[in-house]
Amino acid sequence: MPMTMTQTENDPDQIDRKTCRYICDAVGERLQQSMRPEPALSSRLQQLLEEMQRRDNERH
Repeated sequence: MPMTMTQTENDPDQIDRKTCRYICDAVGERLQQSMRPEPALSSRLQQLLEEMQRRDNERH
């Protein structure tokens, strides 16, 4: 059963879409600030990936 605006306004546990969007954006910004960028691939791993791509291209 979908909620109507009246039901949302009368339920203290419900938040409106604007507030929900604001919270999601704030959490996203915090996560971006706290996450570190991934380190570059080691040269050996990079070589292996290139070899795999080369072999894959040879098959097609």
